[in-house]
Amino acid sequence: MAYGVTSLVSTPAHAQPSAAAVVSPDTGPAGSTFTLSWTGVYLDPDCNDYTVRIVWDGKQVVGSGRHAGRGAGSGTGTVPAGASAGGHRVTAVPVCAATAYPTDSFTVIPTPTTTTRPPATTTTTPPPPVTTTTVPTTTAPTTRPTTTTTETTTTTTTDSSSSSAPVTTTKPFDGDGALTLDKDNIQPGDPLTATGTGCEPGSEVKLSSLGEDVGKARADGSGTFSTRVEFATIQPGRHVIRADCGIVLVGSVDVALTSSTSGTTSTLVVLVFFILVGALLLRRQFSALRRRT
Repeated sequence: MAYGVTSLVSTPAHAQPSAAAVVSPDTGPAGSTFTLSWTGVYLDPDCNDYTVRIVWDGKQVVGSGRHAGRGAGSGTGTVPAGASAGGHRVTAVPVCAATAYPTDSFTVIPTPTTTTRPPATTTTTPPPPVTTTTVPTTTAPTTRPTTTTTETTTTTTTDSSSSSAPVTTTKPFDGDGALTLDKDNIQPGDPLTATGTGCEPGSEVKLSSLGEDVGKARADGSGTFSTRVEFATIQPGRHVIRADCGIVLVGSVDVALTSSTSGTTSTLVVLVFFILVGALLLRRQFSALRRRT
């Protein structure tokens, strides 16, 4: 389940705290870990699975946790290796949820790069050797002056290192998918239509409720689909509907049974009232006849 977690879930009849999530730390590079804690999350009473998936940008499961009761819990996730720099959504998605999913934001920072310069290279040329020459004469020894040639040593240092700043491209946040049902409450036999967004274009969509297939469709070029939801068997109460199209979208609907007891009771009360009134009138007529006789 990317488990895409922006889902439309009908509000329970009794008051419950709003779902909320906190990610810690809320910044870090790709590959770093974080902890997601949540409160105000209540499970579907028809399901006993307390597993909570941690979903990145409504599409990728990056960790998991466990629901601890009283609407609270926590889990650990890892920032995807290919996550772009900038803001992203981190959402707690329980397998069995009766309330909206809590979400918080995490900011990915670029991984710092380190450039090491190579050591400087020094080139030294040694001077040529000194040569001394003596020329003899017949009259007197003559000593020519010594000529010394010294070549200046040249030292060349070349720094061949070069560095360029990394270029970071930030993708805009494209939002989460959602599953919308055209009715919040239905009775057995009523039509129900599900509309979803955020799927992969052209992907196959399968809808299920409590392990039963209730519909299928195919997403169009914009990742949107719409199809009718049909229950083979239906019981009164809340039914959670899941649409799987590469990510998982979740919605719920309440099923109620119509009772005719109140109408029958009202008719019976009116009938008894008229019977009593008629009996009272007959009694008064008999009493008047007896007085006359």
